[in-house]
Formats: sequence, structure tokens, C-alpha cells
Amino acid sequence: MHRRTALSVSAALLVAAPLLSACSGETRPGTAAVVGGERITTSALQARVNDVREAQGRSDNAAQLVANSGRLERVKLSKMIQLRVLERAAEDAGITVSPKEIEDVRKGQLEQSGGERQLEELLLAQRVPLAPGQLDEEIRFQLLFAKLSERFGEEKVLEPLAAAARKLDIEVNPRYGSWDVQQITVGDGKTPWITQRTRTEQAPAGA
Repeated sequence: MHRRTALSVSAALLVAAPLLSACSGETRPGTAAVVGGERITTSALQARVNDVREAQGRSDNAAQLVANSGRLERVKLSKMIQLRVLERAAEDAGITVSPKEIEDVRKGQLEQSGGERQLEELLLAQRVPLAPGQLDEEIRFQLLFAKLSERFGEEKVLEPLAAAARKLDIEVNPRYGSWDVQQITVGDGKTPWITQRTRTEQAPAGA
């Protein structure tokens, strides 16, 4: 529906969140990241990773899917944080996505793929692989970005996203990498968040 533009966000260095670090300066156990003062726990992150690994294990291409999805914890954590950035930007702009919109896109993807089994294989083959139970959240991600792009324009959508990221004071547990304020991602900053054209009625790119 809209071009997914590589994000390059100029933002001030984020202040370290106190929830992430103990007084000794060591990382607080059980915290993968802090976003907007709220913890993303390591257990919640691991549950998402496990769901993907279990789905990959059901595939005839299990070995290849696993081999192609290294650093799954890092990319899943990136996606969890990125969704919160989108949600904050959408909230600030008065933009919402309804359950009916998500349902309609999901039905379209199911019909396009030819069935649940085929759709599951497509989801697992994404750059950020998805377990079937993670599809609705991915559709929400896509719809929020599409609506923000429509509201602000594709060339200016970076502005509300940058503002939202600054407000959220994002801090990431070094175990998973570092927070890249320019690309809005966890890692070395070499892989942009949004890099290609997509249509919300297609199987998600999982960017």
C-alpha cells in the first residue's frame, strides 16, 4: 500500500532507563529492554522466539529456516520495540487500527496464500520470521505505518516516528545488542527497519 522507507532518524542520545540497570551498573536480570518506562521481559521475548522455533520445526524446510534466522532474539526484540514506537506515533496523531481492519487483512492473506499451511510457510520465510499467532500483530504494525505515511506523507513520516522514539527513552540490554537511534533497530545499524515496498494485503515482509 505504501513504500516502506528506510528510516534514518536523527535523535539525541537516549537516557539510560533505571529499570534496566541495577545500582551496581550491571544489567537488571529479566529485562530485555525498557520502552517508555515499561519493561520488555526476557521471558516475553523468549516466548516469541520459542513460538517461531516450534513453527519452524513443523516445516519440511526446518533446517533451512532455522539456519536463515540467526540472531532471532535480537530481531524479535527490535520488532517489539518498533511496534511501540509506531503505536506512540499513532497515538500522538490520533490514528487507530480496528480489530475489523486486522481481520480483513488476515482473511485476504489467507485467501491469497491458498490456505493456513501455505500462509504459515510464507510467514516463516520472512526476514523476521513469524509464528502463526504473531500475524495479527504484524498486520497491526503494517497498518499503523501505512496510516502514518498517508497522514504525514512518505517523505515526512520520519518526523513523528523520530519524535515518538525520543519520548519513549529506549534502552536495550547489551546482551541483545545496542539501540541504533538512526535506524530505530537493535543491532549494528546495518539493517534498516523499513526497506522495501509492500502491500498490506500481501503476506507481511516482517521488516
